[in-house]
Amino acid sequence: MVENYKFFQNNKCEYFPCHKNIEKNKFNCIFCFCPLYLLGINCEGEYKILENGIKSCECCKKVHYGSEAYDNVMKIIKEKIGDKK
Repeated sequence: MVENYKFFQNNKCEYFPCHKNIEKNKFNCIFCFCPLYLLGINCEGEYKILENGIKSCECCKKVHYGSEAYDNVMKIIKEKIGDKK
């Protein structure tokens, strides 16, 4: 089954790659702005709260690693928000 919609890479972005420790050929930009960010501490990602209170996701790979990033995000959204089908 072809699922090309699950992976997108913008290697011309001035911030590419914006997270460390992900192989460049596996870096998935499909969720450039993380849809899980608004879940706060319930996002299930690797984050830290900075001294100024801002949530930093710089170390998180959950939404950027390969085509499985899409499935990870969709699973978490369905679990936390619900499946509205």
